[in-house]
Amino acid sequence: MTAPLYRSDPYLREAAALVTAPADGGVVLSAPLFYPRGGGQPGDGGRLVWEGGEMAVTDTVKGEAGTGLLLAPEGAVLPPVGTELIQQLDWDRRYGHMRVHTALHLLSVVIPLPVSGGAIAAGKGRLDFDMPEAPEDKEALEAALNDLIARDLPVTEDWITEAELDADPGLVKTMSVAPPRGAGHVRLVRIGAGAAQVDLQPCGGTHVARTGEIGPVRIGKIEKKGRRNRRVTVLLGA
Repeated sequence: MTAPLYRSDPYLREAAALVTAPADGGVVLSAPLFYPRGGGQPGDGGRLVWEGGEMAVTDTVKGEAGTGLLLAPEGAVLPPVGTELIQQLDWDRRYGHMRVHTALHLLSVVIPLPVSGGAIAAGKGRLDFDMPEAPEDKEALEAALNDLIARDLPVTEDWITEAELDADPGLVKTMSVAPPRGAGHVRLVRIGAGAAQVDLQPCGGTHVARTGEIGPVRIGKIEKKGRRNRRVTVLLGA
């Protein structure tokens, strides 16, 4: 299997692949375009098309050895191993996930507290913070978040070894989700560059290339979810 296409080019909407392994209820592909559910980000959907057939992809999850398993509707006809096919991504849904995911990275900048959980959808997302008291000025947080977005900062990636991450544990903001490990190296997502860098943290998800693509956002509910936990929701669109 080649490197995941969703990581090398998250803007790719269509790509060829081979069915490489049998699977119960789905297929495994040689060059996966579909992001597998993880880290609070949903799995991608779309469809597969091959000579004489097609299959809807309802979800993508991590299969054995971390391979992406593309799930089919119940009763669907699956392409056999060795089939050459075209992957067609549900792009609008994926792009929504990319915008929301990047916005949540910026939310962790304007609320610099440990993150205890999170979830992403195509139009909104949320982070849970170790925050005993609710913020006094939600409007100021929203303005600070939109200011970072409007700066149109570049979003790039770096890689470090697991040993380097262990030596700098402050890079990890999440308390409940550990960075993807096992390959000897860890992917870092950087927002901004040089003196204009605002965020750097381990992440395996998909993001937009520049923060301006997120567009204006609104901070929704700030809910109490425990003695020390506050859930902050971000919605795309002013």
